[in-house]
Amino acid sequence: MKKPWYHEGLHFGCVQCGRCCTGAPGYVWVTAEEIKRLAKAKGMTPRQFRLEFVVDYGEKMSLAERPNYDCVMLEDGRCSVYDCRPRQCRTFPFWKHNIKNRRAWKRAARECPGVDHGRLYGLEEIRHILEDGGQTDDAAPPESAPDEQRCGDPSP
Repeated sequence: MKKPWYHEGLHFGCVQCGRCCTGAPGYVWVTAEEIKRLAKAKGMTPRQFRLEFVVDYGEKMSLAERPNYDCVMLEDGRCSVYDCRPRQCRTFPFWKHNIKNRRAWKRAARECPGVDHGRLYGLEEIRHILEDGGQTDDAAPPESAPDEQRCGDPSP
């Protein structure tokens, strides 16, 4: 079996610049458990949080966007819920479209100053993050798991 181009690992270290929270329209999918953690971080009930910050798309839920397409959690250029951010955010930039080839990774690096900097993520760690498309709690890099003290217990 051919090794992926990133078989020696990839460097990444989030600098909390907020660039991944701005730009083109998109979705930040959230689960009910993530909403509970985000609500706690904002000092709200989950119901209040959903009413103010979440948009329903059928059976899925996404954080809302501002008219300029910034994430509603972005305040003064930084994520206001960084320690509790959803899995989708925690697994960035290790998304399939960002690591499909070197060119895609370099494109991500032009947008994100943390790409190609910071600690080295090994091949197995990247594979683990990619399992299930970053949509399970296990997929998040260990050091970026939700802070239980600030976010509440992430277990059901």
